Amino acid sequence: MAHSHHHHHHGHCHGQPGKHNRAFAIGMLLNIIYIVVEAVYGFLSGSLALLADAGHNLSDVLGLALAWAALYLSNLKPTEKHTYGWGASTILAALMNAFILILALGAICWEAIKRFGTPQELEGTTIMIVAAIGVVINTLTALLFMKGRHDDLNIKGAFLHMAADAGVSVGVVLGGLAIYYWQINWIDPVLSLVIAFIIFIGTWALLKDSLNLALQAVPEGIDAHEVAKALESLENVHHIHDLHIWALSTTETSLSVHLVLSDVHQNDELLAEAGQMLKDRFNIVHTTIQIEHNTFECITQAEAHK
Repeated sequence: MAHSHHHHHHGHCHGQPGKHNRAFAIGMLLNIIYIVVEAVYGFLSGSLALLADAGHNLSDVLGLALAWAALYLSNLKPTEKHTYGWGASTILAALMNAFILILALGAICWEAIKRFGTPQELEGTTIMIVAAIGVVINTLTALLFMKGRHDDLNIKGAFLHMAADAGVSVGVVLGGLAIYYWQINWIDPVLSLVIAFIIFIGTWALLKDSLNLALQAVPEGIDAHEVAKALESLENVHHIHDLHIWALSTTETSLSVHLVLSDVHQNDELLAEAGQMLKDRFNIVHTTIQIEHNTFECITQAEAHK
C-alpha cells in the first residue's frame, strides 16, 4: 500500500498582542482603580455586595493578566523542544481563569450565608454611587474586548466577565435603592448570592470550553461529522479514516486525516483543494493529510486482469 504524507500549513495569525495590548492595559488599569475604590467604600459602608464585587473584580484583573501573558507567549516562535510553539498557553490561561473564578464564588457564597445570620446596617447612598461607577468602568472595559470575542476564548472570557460585571453593578445599584428607601438590609447578602449565580453561569461555560480544549476535544463551532462529509465529498476520495481535530491554542485548530483515494497518482491538486477547503469552511489552518490507495479496488482490478 503506497503512502504519501502531506503537511498543509497556510499562512495564519496567532493571537495579536499589538491589537489587544492597549485593551488589556486600559482594562486592567481601570479595574485596579475601581477595586481600590470599591473595597474602601465597601468596608466603610459595611456592604458585602461591594466587597464581594471587589473580590470578583480582583479575580478578573488576575484573569486579564493571565490572558495577556498567554497571548504574548502564543506569539513566540516554535523551538526544537516546543515544536508547536506556546499557543497552548492560551488554553491553560483560560482554564486557570475559570478555576480562580470558582474559588472567588465559594468565598462570596460562604460570606453571604454567614451575613444572613448577622445582618448589618448599610449605607444605601454610598453603595449606589460606587456601584454606578462600576457600571461605567465595566461597560467601557467590555467594549474594549467586543471585537475579538468571536475569535479567541481568552478574549471572549474577558468580554463576558466585564459585561457580566456591568450587569451585576446595575443590580447592586438597585439594591442600594432598596436599602435607601425601605431599609431592606437583607437585600445585600441576597444580591451577593445573585452575583455569584450570574458569575457561575459564565464561569461554567468558560471552564467547560477551556477544559475541552485542554483535553484536545474538537473545538466549539466545528462539527467533526461535517468535516468528514466535506472531505469525503472531494473528487477521487473513496473514504477517510483516523480523523483527528484539536486546538493548538484558543485561536488555532489542527487536523490530521488519512484519505483513501481511488487513484493515488492524482493527489497533488486534491491536497491543495482539501487544505483550502478546510481553511475556508472550518478555519482549520494546520492540516496533516496522509494519502492511501483504495486497497480493495486495487485487488479487484488485479483479479479482473487475471
